[in-house]
Amino acid sequence: MIVRVLYISYDGMTDPLGQSQVLPYLCGLSKMGFEFDLISFEKPDKFSLHQSLIEKICNEHNITWHPIKYTKKPPILSTIYDLFKMNNMANKLYQQKKFEAVHCRSYIPAIVGRQLKLKYQLPFIFDMRGFWVDERVEGKIWNLKSPAFEFIYQYFKKLEKKLFSSADYIISLTNAAIPTINKIRGGTQHNISVIPCCVDDHHFDYTEISHVNTIDLKTELGFKNDDFILTYLGSFSTWYMPDKMLDFFKVLQSKKVNAKFLFITQENPKAIQDLANSKNINLSDLIFKSANRAELPTLLSISDATVYFITPSFSKIASSPTKKAELLCMGIPTVCNDGVGDTSKIMEENNSGYVCKNFNTDEYNSAIDFLINSLNNVNEKSRLRSIGQKEFSLKSGIEKYYLAYQKLLNLK
Repeated sequence: MIVRVLYISYDGMTDPLGQSQVLPYLCGLSKMGFEFDLISFEKPDKFSLHQSLIEKICNEHNITWHPIKYTKKPPILSTIYDLFKMNNMANKLYQQKKFEAVHCRSYIPAIVGRQLKLKYQLPFIFDMRGFWVDERVEGKIWNLKSPAFEFIYQYFKKLEKKLFSSADYIISLTNAAIPTINKIRGGTQHNISVIPCCVDDHHFDYTEISHVNTIDLKTELGFKNDDFILTYLGSFSTWYMPDKMLDFFKVLQSKKVNAKFLFITQENPKAIQDLANSKNINLSDLIFKSANRAELPTLLSISDATVYFITPSFSKIASSPTKKAELLCMGIPTVCNDGVGDTSKIMEENNSGYVCKNFNTDEYNSAIDFLINSLNNVNEKSRLRSIGQKEFSLKSGIEKYYLAYQKLLNLK
């Protein structure tokens, strides 16, 4: 029996996030009897680069892709326009295919999903991905000193309650967010699953990368063979704390004079370089490298350790950093901070990383001692990878989505 599902994402499939946190799940579920129509919003530059790749993946997995051009400007009006296009496409597709369910990734798609439910009695899955409304404020995207943004915030907080209350099934990234979800909807929600950001552990596997390739890459990037390479992976704007991470690096250099800081990012390095200058960090000790998803495992394989600090806030209790899963499966010891989703609980229970409770020299020294001890353990890489597979494997994520669909649709 084929089950037809409409999947709506405001993130693009040609973006790294779509390729790591949408398509792998849909590809896995398509092998289990699901047929997807996928609506996504694509940024023109990325679409021109990766369109053929995404089309190939979709065609091979019975996914019908409906890309729509993402509108960036002007603020607010652009999102309203995209919402209009999203709603039109979703209604048109429903008339053609009469889906069994609509799966909505985050709040903007959920607005359309709720309308489809009210109009067609279509079961609606709210895959929330975080407390989006409060993220806009805490991430300084919506300034509540502006009457316009204050109005928008209040409007979406009321809408948020309707989305949670009307959803037939809710997917949360973290257990930490469940009490707040229940509070927003006004009661305990039985149809709810926790599915963190998972990782394709066959792709992120250090055992598949040859030592020769690692040495060659180090040389290409200008590293010496005995350099201690600290790595940061991903964007560093909005939620991340490059200022604190550079402070950590300075303390690391006081203990390991051969330490270098590798930033694997697609962002402009100038902001980091300016910060480093203000802290008297030698810019030659900072290396910046852009990479696509296919290149990431080899790049990460040259790392001795990684660090990421995320601004802790109310909305971050619902966050599950994708990099956490990728780094674990690559067997790399990690330093991070407290107050982000289930991260502290998972790391402390598994002794799989150091969680900084404070941002100060004493805490950084303790974290560095942890890293050095980890690197002295010859079995640590394989142990960390095993934890990553247990907690965040793509296979387990697909199975959890299947169980959610099964429960919602009464599948045999």
